[in-house]
Parts: sequence; structure tokens; C-alpha cells
Amino acid sequence: MVHDPVTVRPPISESWRRSREAGVDAGMAAAPLVFERDVLADARAAHPLRPLLPMLQALLRRVADETEHLMVITDEAGNALWTQGPPAARRAADAIGLTEGFRWSEDTVGTNGIGTALATGRPEYVYAAEHVAHVLHGWSCAGAPIIDPDTGRVVGCIDVSATVEALHPATVALVAAAARLAEARLENEMLERDERLRERLLPHLRGLRGTGVLVSVSGRILAASADGLRGRRVLVPEPGGTVLLPDGRTAVAEPLGEAFLLRLPGAQGQVDASTPAARPAGEGPLLTLSLLGDGQPHAHLDGRRYDLTLRHAEILALLALHPRGLSGDRLSLYLYGDDGSPGTVRPEIHRLRQQLGGIVRARPYRLGCPVEADVLSVRRMLDEGDVAGAVRLYEGELLPRSDAPAVRAERDELAVRVRRQALDRGGADALWTYVRTEPGGADLEALERLRAVLPAGDPRLAAVASRSARLLSGDP
Repeated sequence: MVHDPVTVRPPISESWRRSREAGVDAGMAAAPLVFERDVLADARAAHPLRPLLPMLQALLRRVADETEHLMVITDEAGNALWTQGPPAARRAADAIGLTEGFRWSEDTVGTNGIGTALATGRPEYVYAAEHVAHVLHGWSCAGAPIIDPDTGRVVGCIDVSATVEALHPATVALVAAAARLAEARLENEMLERDERLRERLLPHLRGLRGTGVLVSVSGRILAASADGLRGRRVLVPEPGGTVLLPDGRTAVAEPLGEAFLLRLPGAQGQVDASTPAARPAGEGPLLTLSLLGDGQPHAHLDGRRYDLTLRHAEILALLALHPRGLSGDRLSLYLYGDDGSPGTVRPEIHRLRQQLGGIVRARPYRLGCPVEADVLSVRRMLDEGDVAGAVRLYEGELLPRSDAPAVRAERDELAVRVRRQALDRGGADALWTYVRTEPGGADLEALERLRAVLPAGDPRLAAVASRSARLLSGDP
């Protein structure tokens, strides 16, 4: 008897091909464990979908609680972080590793609702024998990826699975709707952040008279004078590098902490910062300070870079941290301790004014212009709970060569806050960024925590293990 050939849906045949190329074992008994319980708690706390969990659970509770269905929410790598469902479904899922801490990427367990949705970037439905692993032939699942509207990258997946031959067709639409709702919530949060940035930085953009573009650190254009640019993306280079705008013009990127200011030709030096009268009323120069890490401390004023001596960097850091100003006695105490005096401070203020113009005011000493500084941005992000953003900006300690008492105190406090939040709430990516800073690279606890949360096969594991071994052996 000749049997008709079995027709396989194109998404499934493509997934089978990828699974074959990844060397997936069809005879596997269960998905692999990647997160032990203590590490799982850290991964959950750091994940951007954690605040949305109550909403997603409420949306899918009727399906997951009143039937034999299981809801699973994973990270971008397919690691299950949360599950919800009735006891019978959970017991069956436990037997195959469809529970918290286990990995369901396509290259690990083959074709499945979670891994295949993450691989294709769209909702997918996999039932029965469409799974590569034989142990999953009694399961059907529907998964949908969740995409971060800021970066455009997948941040997780929501899945509904059951031990049935086929799920109801509406299940795919349900998980797709849940994913879109999660993305809408993420987008609302992003738009709120964008609006706060615009409120703070747009006055400086207007001061450039149409020759500036405000861009997020992910490359989204937040504000621009030219029509049609807002909402589009650019590739943001290193600070000071050039950027090609969608309309073909080039601009120079100036870091503003949580954003970039792209200065178009003609923006630099068009107004003398030392002559406020040359500016329209209510507008002033924008001073940006780079004070973190071992590099040369420097300032940008109206797009022009000024390298700073250590003493001038200390003064600007203290004035930025105290926007209401400091008396001569207080500033000298912060700089020199009990040995200082206002007479010691005055010559340094005079030299700083010679370099930067009249932005340094007196009685009290203060900065007479808007200020953006990397140290201020890191503090603000820590206050708002944006650990990933804070760690990204934290290139190292505040003026590490400074002995000024107030700078030392701020440096130590900020280092402790960044380290603690990276360890407690950072997740793998934030920890990886942190251990690549000078203080993080010598932090054995941070390295060991990162080693625990990185899944097996992650290419970063080798570097982390090597660094940990050097520290344990006493090598620098």
C-alpha cells in the first residue's frame, strides 16, 4: 500500500532543519536545568517582564487555571522564569522540565512553541508529533515573543501548553494578544521616559537653532528640527564619533548620559558660551561632564571639548552634585578637608573661569547653566530602578585619583550602590557589563554570581571562569 506523503507546515519544516543543524537529540528525556532556585530568583528580579507578571497572569488565568493548560513566561533565551497552571498540568510539565529554571530554546530541545517563536520572532503553534523530541509528542503549545519597543530586540516569550493532541485555534491568538499587550505596556513606559528626557533636554536643543538631534542610547530619534526624523533610528557611535542621519546628513555624537545630542554641521561654536547676551532669552549653554572611570576627565560646553585638570574636575563634580551652590568655606572643606580655606579655592575658580567662561558663578559658587554629568545620570537611574542603564553608564569610579574628602565619599557611596544593585537585581547582561569595569573586574563575588546565572554554552562563561581563577590564584 502506498501512503500519501505527510504535508508539513513550512514553519515546522524550517524549525526541524534548524534543530537538526543544532544537533538536538530527539531521544532526550527533558529540557536541561540552567537556573538553580537561588539564581532563578535573581533572574526573575532583573527581568523587564517582572512588573508585567500580574497583568499577564490575570489575562491567561482563565485558560491556565480552569483547564489543563499551563502558562509559561521565559526570558529571551527561552529560560522559563514563571509558570502557572493546575496541579495535574504542573506535574506533567515537571516530568519534562517545562517549569521554572529550565531552558526551552529551539537549539536545546528542538521544535517547540517557546523556542520556535523565539527563533522566528512571531507567534508559533506546535502540536504533537511536530515536536522534535519524542517525549513532547503528547504535548501541544502556542508561544508568542515579546519585543522591547525601545531596542527592537526580543525580551521574552509567553506560552500556553497542554497535554492534548491539539490546542484550540484561539490559543495562538490569545498568546499573541497577551504579547502585544505586554509590548504596549513596555512602550508606554518607554514613552514616559522619552518625555522626561525631552522636558529636561529640549531647551538645549532649541538653543542649537535647528542644528541638533536628540537620540536615545538605543538609537531612536526623540526630537529633531527636521520633519520626518522623529521616531526613526540611527546607529549611535562612540562619543565624539559621527552619525549618518536618515536624511543623509552627518552629525557628531555628544553623550548626555541617558541620551545623545547629535550636533549637525554648524552647531559647534556658533555661540560664545561666555557671552550669555548672544543667546535668546531663557536659553543657555549646556555643560556635560565625563567624570567616571580612569580616562581623562573632560567637559563639553556647546559641543566643544575641554580636558580638565583633576582639581577643576573635582570642583565641577562638587558643583554639579550641589546645584544650589556652595560657600567658599564649604567648597574648601569638601576639597581640602580641615586644611583648606576660601583663599585656596579662589585661584582655582579664577583659572576654571578662564577655561570655561562665565558659567561658574560666585556667592555662592555654583554653575550658571544646565548640567548633564555621567555621575548624575547613574545616580538618577539607580533611584529609578534602572539597574541596566546605570551599570551601562558606570564606566568606573568617580575621579579615582582624587583625594578630595567629599569626592571620596561620593565615589565610595556610588560604587557600593552600583555593585549592590548589580548583584541583587542586575541579571546576566548587567553583571557582564559591571565585571568589565575596573572595580567589577576585581570583584570575585560578582564574577561568581555571573558565572552562576549564565546558561551553559554561553560564550562569556570562559572569560568569567578565567578571570575568577586569576583572582583566586592571586594574579592581578
